[in-house]
Amino acid sequence: MATNLLRTLIENDKGELKKLEKMAQKVESYADAMAALSDEELQAKTPEFKQRYQNGESLDDLLYEAFAVVREAAKRVLGLYPYPVQIMGGIVLHHGDVPEMRTGEGKTLTATMPVYLNALTGEGVHVVTVNEYLSTRDATEMGELYSWLGLSVGINLAAKSPAEKRDAYRCDITYSTNSEIGFDYLRDNMVVRAEDMVQRPLNYAVVDEVDSVLIDEARTPLIVSGAKTGEAGQLYHRADSYVKSLDKDDYIIDVPSKTIGLSDSGIDKAEAFFHLTNLYDIENVVLTHFIDNALRANYIMTLDIDYVVSDQQEILIVDQFTGRTMEGRRYSDGLHQAIEAKEGVPIQDESKTSASITYQNMFRMYKKLAGMSGTGKTEEEEFREIYNMRIIPIPTNKPIARIDHEDLLYPSLESKFNAVVEDVKARYEKGQPVLLGTVAVETSELISRKLVAKGIPHEVLNAKNHAKEAQIIMNAGQRGAVTIATNMAGRGTDIKLGEGVRELGGLCVIGTERHESRRIDNQLRGRSGRQGDPGESQFYLSLEDELMRRFGSERIKAAMERFNLTEEESVIKSKMFTRQVEGAQKRVEGNNYDARKQVLQYDDVMREQREIIYRERHDVITSDRDLAPEIQQMIRRTIERQVDAHAHLKNREEAIESILNFAHMALVSEEDLSFEDLENLSNDQIKDLLYNRAIDIYDQQVAKLRDEEAVKEFQKVLILRVVDNKWTDHIDALDQLRSAVGLRGYAQNNPVVEYQAEAFKMFNDMIGAIEFDVTRLMMKAQIHDNIERERKVQQVQTTATRNIPAEQSDLPRELDLSQIGRNDLCPCQSGKKFKNCHGRG
Repeated sequence: MATNLLRTLIENDKGELKKLEKMAQKVESYADAMAALSDEELQAKTPEFKQRYQNGESLDDLLYEAFAVVREAAKRVLGLYPYPVQIMGGIVLHHGDVPEMRTGEGKTLTATMPVYLNALTGEGVHVVTVNEYLSTRDATEMGELYSWLGLSVGINLAAKSPAEKRDAYRCDITYSTNSEIGFDYLRDNMVVRAEDMVQRPLNYAVVDEVDSVLIDEARTPLIVSGAKTGEAGQLYHRADSYVKSLDKDDYIIDVPSKTIGLSDSGIDKAEAFFHLTNLYDIENVVLTHFIDNALRANYIMTLDIDYVVSDQQEILIVDQFTGRTMEGRRYSDGLHQAIEAKEGVPIQDESKTSASITYQNMFRMYKKLAGMSGTGKTEEEEFREIYNMRIIPIPTNKPIARIDHEDLLYPSLESKFNAVVEDVKARYEKGQPVLLGTVAVETSELISRKLVAKGIPHEVLNAKNHAKEAQIIMNAGQRGAVTIATNMAGRGTDIKLGEGVRELGGLCVIGTERHESRRIDNQLRGRSGRQGDPGESQFYLSLEDELMRRFGSERIKAAMERFNLTEEESVIKSKMFTRQVEGAQKRVEGNNYDARKQVLQYDDVMREQREIIYRERHDVITSDRDLAPEIQQMIRRTIERQVDAHAHLKNREEAIESILNFAHMALVSEEDLSFEDLENLSNDQIKDLLYNRAIDIYDQQVAKLRDEEAVKEFQKVLILRVVDNKWTDHIDALDQLRSAVGLRGYAQNNPVVEYQAEAFKMFNDMIGAIEFDVTRLMMKAQIHDNIERERKVQQVQTTATRNIPAEQSDLPRELDLSQIGRNDLCPCQSGKKFKNCHGRG
C-alpha cells in the first residue's frame, strides 16, 4: 500500500513536471519577439496587459507573454536571464503552490515573473520575507526591474509611520516581513477611523522561505497587547527564591516531554517556605502557577539556548529554528516574568492581549497564497492540509555535485567536538572553506573557543551578532574561510566560491548535531553545492546530543560498551544509524505538526468570532450613514433580554422590581419610572414602554451634538469603544479557558470540543454585554461636543507593545518630550507612566 502511494506521488510529480516543461517552452517561444522590441515597446507591454485584463482576459491567458516580457526586461535591467527551470518555478508560484528549488537556484529572480503578472490586476501583491534586511535588499534589487516595467514598489518596515505604511501598501508590489503584515492587520482592526487603516484587502502573497514562515513560526501567535494592572513582581521573586533552594530530589523532570513538577519533598518544602497547610488548596491556585513557571524557568529554560540576556538587561527569546533573537516577542502566561526573576533583570508588566492571530489564519485570508522553499517536501502533508498548497520539486539547473557523507557518531560531546575541530584544522590548512552549523548559541561559542586555542581564525555568527550576517555569509566561500553559524543564519544569502576553491573540493558544510527537523538539516547541507559547484557535507553526532538523549541513545551506548571501545576509537559510521536518527526526527516532526494543528484548531474557533467582530467593526468605521437604527436595535434587544431574564421569577412583584432596577441602572433616571408604571403591564407591554422611553432619551442625547457629522462620530466612537473593550476581555478569557479545558482531557472529554462549546456561549454573552454597555452609555453618558479628544484616548488605548516612536504617534508636534520625567504620567492621557508609553524606545 505504502509503495503504491509513493509511486503515485512520484508519478504525479513527473506528470506535473512534463506539463510545466511544456508551458515553459511556450514562454520561451516568445523570447525572440520580445528581444526584437525596443525598450519603449517592451515597457509599453505593461499598460497593454492591464488593458487586456480589464477587457476580460484572465491572468492565465496573459501568462506566456507576461513571463517573456519579464525575462527580457531582467536581461536588460539586471543582466540576468531566467533559466527554463526558473520559468517552471514561476508558473508553480502563479498557481498558488510551492516550487521546491534548491539553494542557489535563483528563487528571487524566479518570483519576479508571477509577481509582475499578478500585479497587473492593480489589487496588490505582497512579497513576504523572513527579515527586514532581505525585504530591503530584494525590493531594492528587483524594484529596479519592476519600476522599469512601470509598476510601483513599496517597502513596509516596522519603523515606518502609518502614512508611510499606507503608501507602501498602495503600491502594485509591497515587500514586507510576515510579522509586520500580521501586526498591521491586527492594528487596522483596532483603529477608530477608516483613514487610519493602512492595508488593502489581502490579494496575492509570495512567501520567501515559506517553510520558515508558515511551519516554523506557526506555533507562535502574533499578539498585540496592552499592560495588565496588578503588581505581582514580588510573588515572582519569592517563587524564584523558593525554587532555587530546591535539591534535585525535590522536583521531577521528564526529558522527552520537557515537563517538570514538584516531588513530595518539594511540596513539603513549599508549604514550609510559604507557611501553608496545603499547597494545592483552592485558594493557592495562583501561587502554584507562579511556582510552576519558576520551575520551568530555572530547570527547563536554558540561558544562551532558549533565550539570551541583552545589554539592555532584557530577556530575548532565541528562535530555535533560526538561532536569531525574536525582538518584541515574550513568553506568555507569566513564564517570561519568571525568567526575568531567575536572571535578576527588571520584571516587566504582564500584558493583556488586545488582539491575536496565528500565521496560519493570517495567510489563509489571502485570495491566493504561494511560497518558495529549498526544503518543503518533508512538510508536504501540512502544506496541503492547512494551506491547500502543493509542493512541486523543480529540477536543478545543473546536476548536484555535492558529496553528502554518512553521519559520524561519538560517545560524548567532548570527543565529538574534538573530532570536529581536527577536521576543521585539516581543511583550513589546505585552504578549503568550512561552514560550521550549530543548533544553539552556546555550541557556537564553545567551538569558537576550541578553534581559538588551535589558532584557527574564524567568524562567529549567532543570535548575539547578526547585524553583519549577510556580509559574513557571502564571504564564507572564500579560500581558508572558517565560519561558525547557527543553522539558519544568513538564510537567503548566496555563498559564492572564491578563486581556487573548486579545486579544493568546494565549500564543506559541517553540522555539529542533528536538528529535530530534517528540513533544517537539509537547508544547512544546501548551503554547499549551488549551481553544480563541488562541495561536501558531514554531520557529527554524539550520544549526549539533545535529540539522541530523547530518542534511543541507550541501545547504541550499550553496543559501544560491549565492544569495549575507547573514546577515540568508538566512532560509528553506518547507514542504519543515519536511518535511525531520521526516524527519531520524523517522530519529533510529527509531534510538532500535531502541536501546530492543535494551535490552529483553537485559533479556528477564535477566527470565526474574530471575523464577525472585525467585519462589524469595519462596517462601522467605513460607514458614512447615521448608525441610529443599529444602536436602537441594540437598545431593543437589551431590553428584551433583561425583561425575559427577570420575567421567569415566580413572584411578580420581585420580577417587576428587578426590571425596574435594570431600567434605573441603564435607561432612565429613578424619578422617570416607578413601580406603579409597570405593575399592571404584561411583559410585552413593559418592553414597549421601556423602548419608547429609551428612544425619547436617545433623541434628547443626540440633540446635544452640534450637527449630523458630530452625531455620526459620537455613534462610531461609542460602539467601537465598547466593542474593543469587550473583545479584549473576551480574548483574554479565551486564553484562560484554553488553559482550563486542557484539564478536561483527563475526564475523557475532547478539550477542543469543550473549548468550542464554551467559547460559543462566551461569545454570545459578550454580544449581550456589548449591547448592554452601548445602551447604558448611550442613555447615561454626559455628552459634550468633544469627540476629537475621545478619539485620541481611544487610539492611545490600542497602542501595541511594540516601540512606537513619539513622532509616529498622535501627540502634538510642538510638545517637547525631553521635558517630561520618565515616571511622570504620559501627556497622551493613557494613564500610563511616560517611560511605559510614548517614552519607550
